[in-house]
Amino acid sequence: MVGALSLQPRILSSFVGDRFLYSTTLPLHQLFRCNLGRKRVSMQLSRTLSGLTNLLFNRRNLDEVSNKKRKRLRPGEVSPYRPVPDHILRPPYVNSRQPPGIASGPELHDEKGMESMRASGRLAAQVLEYAGTLVKPGVTTDEIDQAVHQMIIDNGAYPSPLGYGGFPKSVCTSVNECICHGIPDSCPLEDADIINIDATVYLNGYHGDTSATFFCGEVDDEARNLVKVTKECLDKAISVCAPGVEYRKIGKTIHDHADKYKYGVVRQFVGHGVGRVFHADPVILHYSNYSELYLFTHFVGFWSSVESSTNAVYNNLLLLAGNNDGGRMMLNQTFTIEPMLTIGSINPVMWEDNWTVVTQDGSLSAQFEHTILITQDGAEILTQC
Repeated sequence: MVGALSLQPRILSSFVGDRFLYSTTLPLHQLFRCNLGRKRVSMQLSRTLSGLTNLLFNRRNLDEVSNKKRKRLRPGEVSPYRPVPDHILRPPYVNSRQPPGIASGPELHDEKGMESMRASGRLAAQVLEYAGTLVKPGVTTDEIDQAVHQMIIDNGAYPSPLGYGGFPKSVCTSVNECICHGIPDSCPLEDADIINIDATVYLNGYHGDTSATFFCGEVDDEARNLVKVTKECLDKAISVCAPGVEYRKIGKTIHDHADKYKYGVVRQFVGHGVGRVFHADPVILHYSNYSELYLFTHFVGFWSSVESSTNAVYNNLLLLAGNNDGGRMMLNQTFTIEPMLTIGSINPVMWEDNWTVVTQDGSLSAQFEHTILITQDGAEILTQC
């Protein structure tokens, strides 16, 4: 399940109570926030500046995006919480409506921990594969949730999303323009839909997290190519992972491949450490923000407006240009990579349910995710059958 880089100036889990609304304008002094004590500069993109970077750096012209064949998503009825047997181990957050956010420190494992991660990852992969077989026109996403929930508890595991910060279901189902965190409901799938199913299981004290985008019936070439390229972005990103590699290389690899097809990469939602806790360090950005840094420093005249030491701000901007803290991957570490690509706008809009996130223009979005383990030879994918 994806984490979120909030439009507020801090990094949060995707299941934190603080929610964002997309701002149409943002004063320059609010664009960057520098806290010298914490050695971090935070960036907020207004729609205007985001559009300018899209134009300057060869993003797709949003006027070209057509949604003539597709109806906009509408929320359906959400069924009550599904019960979980008492004997199944629950994550600590289940009894609180306050999500824990992103835990500090990486998820590093000994041999027992790695075997536990392999077991949870394997079950998550099996659950996701089963969920994909249920995708057919006329099937509701609530029916998918019911089947997934039953399979998870039948295997002695807990569905990690259920109760995380009040999330009401056991799986996320994100249809068409839904970027992530779609709540399963009474709406039936239709022919030509695409749907991302995000499954996470908590087995013997360890989370396994994965997602994939599936076709419902006959899907057009535009949607098929978006899904294909999104999967390629994930595969290419995993291929560069190994001990000592900088996290920022993940975002650059994804961004470079998406750019070849003029697809947008959603910035606000991120990969994350995963293991004994659902969301942990590091925060994995799926994009490269060198282009934004170049734009702001050369075209906005940022330096003259900063009321702090130029050297301190410059050092913090170097961190901004990388992937979160510029850190490096470690042996026996686990984290997720989960790129979200769009045909049109990368700007997210959140529904009133405080979970469902859709593209601003209604254009299609696709996502794939794996949990990986950093090994001597590179990266082991834990969430594949």
